[in-house]
Amino acid sequence: MWLTGALSAATLALGACANKDEQGGRDRGAPQVGYVVAAVGAVPVTTELGARTVAFETSEIRPQVSGLIRRRLFTEGGLVRAGQPLYQIDASLYQAAVDQAAANLASARASAQAAEEKARRFAPLAKMQAIAEQDYTDALAQARVARAAVAQNAAMLETARINLRYTNLSAPISGRIGRSLATPGALVSASQATPLAVIQQTDPMYVDMQQSSAELTTLRQAIASGGTTAGSTSVRLRLEDGSAYGFAGTVQFSEITVNEATGTVTLRARFPNPQGLLLPGMFVTALFEQAVNPAAILIPQAAVQRDFDGSAFVYLAGKDNKAVRRKVTAARTVGPNWVVTDGLKAGEHVITQGLANLKQGAPIRPVPAASAQRVGPPPAGQTAKGK
Repeated sequence: MWLTGALSAATLALGACANKDEQGGRDRGAPQVGYVVAAVGAVPVTTELGARTVAFETSEIRPQVSGLIRRRLFTEGGLVRAGQPLYQIDASLYQAAVDQAAANLASARASAQAAEEKARRFAPLAKMQAIAEQDYTDALAQARVARAAVAQNAAMLETARINLRYTNLSAPISGRIGRSLATPGALVSASQATPLAVIQQTDPMYVDMQQSSAELTTLRQAIASGGTTAGSTSVRLRLEDGSAYGFAGTVQFSEITVNEATGTVTLRARFPNPQGLLLPGMFVTALFEQAVNPAAILIPQAAVQRDFDGSAFVYLAGKDNKAVRRKVTAARTVGPNWVVTDGLKAGEHVITQGLANLKQGAPIRPVPAASAQRVGPPPAGQTAKGK
């Protein structure tokens, strides 16, 4: 009887030790995971917009008088400076008009001088009543008419001289001139619709960006409510081949009118273009920090996973050393990190390492992600259990 009781007690003791060893093995076998501490910070809201380059200044060379082109005085595709002669129109008729206007002015001045002299001589005679008062009045009127004729002919002479100057077409701005659309011997007129050439100044260069009016309205409302703050006006460009443009630009202004056809608003930026890499009419992509979100959380991209419906979730290290699955809102990335705007709080431990086969409520051994991870075979107890 005594022996039977002793054996029973020994069996219970051995069973308790076995259970304890098995539980300890399970604890030792919990996977080790690395975590980062979520912290709130200011994150820029980078906007990416389609854009097109526009010349800083554009001037169409058009004739202001009619005539035959005698000479072209520039090299097509070259650089021209403001005031440089470009075309010469036949000036024969306009020179003749100047000569005629000058002769008419001289005649008018002679007539005015005679009329004024006559009126001066009639003045004392009229006081002595040696002539009729009406004769003196008529002489004064004729003198005034003669002076008006002088002014009229002087204006006609100035007009003729202006037209004569217009026979020499010069560059109104400095820049690069395109091909000539008229050759020597061509007849041009002041009313023609086609320009003779086009000059464009490409340094600096404008870039016109198109942004949806709905996006702009949402951004302005967020700034007004204090949810975000206004960002920088600095703009970067990505060229058509995907390469980055080497110079940063600055936003100049935003249009106040929405394009009815596209529902977009035009924003204009100014870029330096010393190397002439940007050409008018190029399609580019503009990137700039239009606003700043002061209450966003950045976490490594490795921490964010996706469900079958595309929604994002992360695993957290719970207080009881168990994995907690949490849905989050992560719509965009900044460098190697996701920007989380909802679902996380500051101070929570987000698991970034050891996520393979991790499940909700699974026991874990969390360590800071910067700690060295143990690499090697699983513990002996876990191996024995697997066998």
